[in-house]
Amino acid sequence: MLDINIKKKLNNFTLNIECKLDSNRIGILGGSGAGKSMILKMLAGIEKPDRGYIKLDNTLLFDSDKKIDIKPQGRHIGYCFQNYALFPHLSVYENIVIGLDTNNRAEVDEFLEKFELTKIRDSKPNKISGGQAARVAMARILIRKPEILLFDEAFSALDIYLRDHIQEEIADVLSGFKGSAIFVSHSRDEIYRLCDSMMVIDSGKISNLGKTKDIFKNPGTKTSAILTGCKNISDIRYISENIIEATQWGVRFEFSYKLPKDVTAIGIRAHEFKPVWGEEKGNIIKFNLKSTAKLPFEDNYYLNTDGDGDITWLVQKDIKEKIDKKGLPDLLQIDEENILLLR
Repeated sequence: MLDINIKKKLNNFTLNIECKLDSNRIGILGGSGAGKSMILKMLAGIEKPDRGYIKLDNTLLFDSDKKIDIKPQGRHIGYCFQNYALFPHLSVYENIVIGLDTNNRAEVDEFLEKFELTKIRDSKPNKISGGQAARVAMARILIRKPEILLFDEAFSALDIYLRDHIQEEIADVLSGFKGSAIFVSHSRDEIYRLCDSMMVIDSGKISNLGKTKDIFKNPGTKTSAILTGCKNISDIRYISENIIEATQWGVRFEFSYKLPKDVTAIGIRAHEFKPVWGEEKGNIIKFNLKSTAKLPFEDNYYLNTDGDGDITWLVQKDIKEKIDKKGLPDLLQIDEENILLLR
């Protein structure tokens, strides 16, 4: 269990984080400058909170009132940087053992074997692949037996193929790790793939905290919806207790239940629209096609509505084939369960 209650004044806001984390794989999702990396640095002891405490199980790592501030090397936390921070003049073996307080060569050899690094043990970092470099970094961290692993945008500088490959390797390594791993990222795909729980950070505060799949299904807030990839968001006004108007789109939506009073906006994910040729049914949207963007496996259709805002419709291959045969649909329809209610 990681118990966090910390505050730190930054340039544009005060970072204020209060939560208890007991999941094995935790993601921190947020925009640039939201305070994500600073959270990891304070957990690791690289940065110091202005006040509050950090508690790992029964051990206080930091407590401003009790004047406790354990040094980074005493926190049993492994930190994986964006470029893995391998020393270019040292071999793979030397990178793993540097600063390690052990003479147990057999243990080091065991880690080399476990991470498939035995054949390149004498190679320098510039002679190994990106995937191998990631395994060296993980071996160096795990041989020190950390209780928590921190990944600070560890995959953001990689190309798509290498990023997917390394994430797969990291996921495989973590399957045998009994501690917790915390991933900071601005990539929703990375968080969804690697983390069973997540928090969304907005200007230094937790906007959302819960199971990853639950937050993607029901983001709850505008910030969470945007960061989890929702491209269509509109403010609303109430027509009745179960009818709203999306003011940016000039479209009304009716629900089969009474809407909560704290809903201020709605979101619709771009792939949730259903094309309608002819008969109107359910919640429908009239549109004009503004432009299209062809992607490798689907197309984006950018649509004008009766309001000032546009809508993005992600058209999958099977729908595109119907459009090629029948022409553009007359309307788009959206099921009420696919309308995100946002605060």
